Amino acid sequence: MAEGEEDFSSLPLPDRFAHKNWKVRKEGYEDAKAQFEKSPDESDPVFTPFLQDPGLWKGAVADSNVAAQVEGLGSYCAFLKFGGVQACTRTRPHTIGPIAEKGLPCARPAGKASAQEALLLCVELDTADPVLEDLLPVLSHKVPKTIAGALAALTTLYHNFGCKIVDPKPTLKALPKVFGHADKNVRAEAQNLTVELYRWLREAIKPLFWADLKPVQQQDLEKLFENVKQDAPPKQERFTRAQQDAMATASASPGAGDGGDDQGGEEYAEEEAEEVDVFDLAEPVDVMPKIPKDLHDQLGSSKWKDRKEALDALYTAINVPRIKDGPYDEIVRALAKCMKDANIAVVTVAANCVDLLAKGLRNGFMKYRSTIMAPMLERLKEKKQSVADALGQALDAVFSSTDLSDCLEEILEFLKHKNPQVKQETLKFLIRCLRTTRTVPAKPDIKAIADAGTKAMTESTEALRSGGAEILGTLMKILGERAMNPYLDGLDEIRKTKIKGYFETAEVKAKDRPKPIVAPPKPAAPAGRKVAPGKKPALGMKKPAPAAAAPPPVEEAPAKPAARAIPSKLGKPGLAPTGAGLKLQRKLGGPGGIASPQRRVVSPPTEEAAPPPAAPKFGLGRGLAGRPITKPAAPAEPAPAPAAPAVSAMSAADRAELEELRAEKERFIRTIEDLKTERSKFNSQITELQNQNAQLIEDHTRDVLSIKAKETQLVRARSDAEAAEQNVQKQQREIERLKRELARALRASAMSPPNAGSEAGSLGIPDSTSIYQEPASNGHVARSGLHLGSRFESTRPRSYASASPSEEKENNGLESPGGLGSRDAGLGLGRRKLSPTYGLSGIASPTRSSRNSAYGTEDEGPPRSIEPAENWKRAAEVTSQLKARIEQMKARQGLSRPPAQR
Repeated sequence: MAEGEEDFSSLPLPDRFAHKNWKVRKEGYEDAKAQFEKSPDESDPVFTPFLQDPGLWKGAVADSNVAAQVEGLGSYCAFLKFGGVQACTRTRPHTIGPIAEKGLPCARPAGKASAQEALLLCVELDTADPVLEDLLPVLSHKVPKTIAGALAALTTLYHNFGCKIVDPKPTLKALPKVFGHADKNVRAEAQNLTVELYRWLREAIKPLFWADLKPVQQQDLEKLFENVKQDAPPKQERFTRAQQDAMATASASPGAGDGGDDQGGEEYAEEEAEEVDVFDLAEPVDVMPKIPKDLHDQLGSSKWKDRKEALDALYTAINVPRIKDGPYDEIVRALAKCMKDANIAVVTVAANCVDLLAKGLRNGFMKYRSTIMAPMLERLKEKKQSVADALGQALDAVFSSTDLSDCLEEILEFLKHKNPQVKQETLKFLIRCLRTTRTVPAKPDIKAIADAGTKAMTESTEALRSGGAEILGTLMKILGERAMNPYLDGLDEIRKTKIKGYFETAEVKAKDRPKPIVAPPKPAAPAGRKVAPGKKPALGMKKPAPAAAAPPPVEEAPAKPAARAIPSKLGKPGLAPTGAGLKLQRKLGGPGGIASPQRRVVSPPTEEAAPPPAAPKFGLGRGLAGRPITKPAAPAEPAPAPAAPAVSAMSAADRAELEELRAEKERFIRTIEDLKTERSKFNSQITELQNQNAQLIEDHTRDVLSIKAKETQLVRARSDAEAAEQNVQKQQREIERLKRELARALRASAMSPPNAGSEAGSLGIPDSTSIYQEPASNGHVARSGLHLGSRFESTRPRSYASASPSEEKENNGLESPGGLGSRDAGLGLGRRKLSPTYGLSGIASPTRSSRNSAYGTEDEGPPRSIEPAENWKRAAEVTSQLKARIEQMKARQGLSRPPAQR
């Protein structure tokens, strides 16, 4: 076994990485890590095999043995840390995927931490985009544990580097899918990732994925967001190599002073920690196809409603976070024309369209500024506040796409307008421009602004005077009190106090102009020439008299030209006295580098008072110019004479270089501030859209409730209809029962003795003896009686539909003791104002008198006999009359139905 182990240890590292025995692989990973940590630099030969065959790391980071995998991940981290950028770029395509699938879900915490550290190192050494490209596809993996590990790694990346280094857009697009995963651990990690992104982006994350989440998930995230809103803005905790180099350069810049390293790093971190604008996250949208084709025709209509509808359609089309650049000249000219419209509603909507267009195009709107700004400033004469607010917001958007120097000329022109309202609103606009500008105005612009503010303070209106004081106070905040003193000369103390008050409360975004480098320590160049006497103690010479003083100038003479020759190679001869020149000379190690520290050490000006050494020093300095050689008569005075121009030349060149660096830095800061301002404006637009969405949801809810109410009414109506149908069926069954009873009664009366005729007569029915006197006609009589009974029964439904027992009693006229011949009884029709002429007792005669004469009363005895044919005719007549009266009653009481329903 010992011999086998020696053979394994003697194998090359690549062979041990690919060995079948996991113990051999594990030991190989450990040895490789130790060698990487001991390597002197990135070019050490230990890195060469792994750079030539980067596929070795694929098996190391995804080793089948867990113990070996942990060591393999640690070894890969050491390889990235000490191997540099080349180690990352060559191995990254082979390792990110296996790390995401095998390393991040590792069961051992050490392995998981090493996997995350490897991803962080890949981002630190190069860029984050390749890491995201290989890590995001893992979110579609079949194993939930792998997806959760990838989400946790993304959270770590954003937490350490922020959203400016790691692009949040592709991650935000993938969030809805993981929020819909069935595994709760995956959803929990998705929530953690979303909260981390919210720390950096705030409300800017919502437009990209918020609508795809369920309402419950939105509520849960809102609760988590509340805990983060109160926290301070996050700062980048880990920096890329490029950032580290930039921070090192910033800390080594001239004038950094003590603590320059820390200060430069903090400033860089603050700049990097700024929030990402939603404009950067949004994709440009081509709005030209959405703009109505007849826009210009509608805007030329004589009806203001048509013009407003056209502008509303344009507003809807361009209401997107980011607009793709295109030819919008005609639209801008049409909007400029709308600023002169007589209807204020049209002007307001046009201003809103300008606002959206300027915010959506950003710098692309700069070319349209000259077309739209003047008409908007002219329209500021409108006194209605809503119109003024819309115009002011649009002007701010236009200004954000340009800079102060471009807009200042037109602003100053309208400050001279004859309308006080235009002056006042233009003053407010200029104040807002000074507050939001990222660059310090140029000197001519400063003078023009200060003159305008001073003139405004002499106006007769208090609002204009206050506006002028606020302009000067805001300008003082940008430049500083000392720089504003020349522009405040001639103002009384009251006005100065007012300006100071605005100065203390003003908030500006422009950085104060850096102070120029003070020249007094630099003019020590003549003293630097006298460094030779100070150099003697360093060489061990104890200040000899003139004899020892002569050699040092001979040594110093070539040193001075060397000090000036170093900057000349860089093309900037004046950099030698500055901090950058000194550091450069030190790095080069030339004679100037030796002389420069001695200039800083030697400070006594008393040594300059020795004129004798100055003369030979000047005479021997042939490396300078030929002019000093022609003036040996005055050796002491020419020495400072050429030095002064040299110092002034060097300081001027230094200032020029610093001005260039300042301008570049200011442009960079202005770009960052532009992005921040646009982000806040888009956030406000998002809030407005959310409010509109809430209103639409409320309207939809109201409509749904109304529909449900209508459905409830319909259900009730159907139930009422079913109840009525059941009642009708019940009445029909009762009618059938009464028909059967009537038929039974008629059959009984047909079989009754002759004395029943009187009773029938009393009921108003023809005498049974006369009706049924013929046996052969009994069947016909029975059928006639049944037919009459059916006609009689047709009046029964009304009696059962009556609401009181009295009506029911009246309807049962057959059982009344008075018979059916009385006016108020027959068939229940008496109380319905039925004429006595058509009572049931009137079957024998159409009139009451004839009925009495034909039938008489009970005291008159039995009625006279009637012929059978006549009886049948009378029965048919009475039946038709009864049918007609029944139909009339139904019609009056609303019980009649159309024949199709009956």
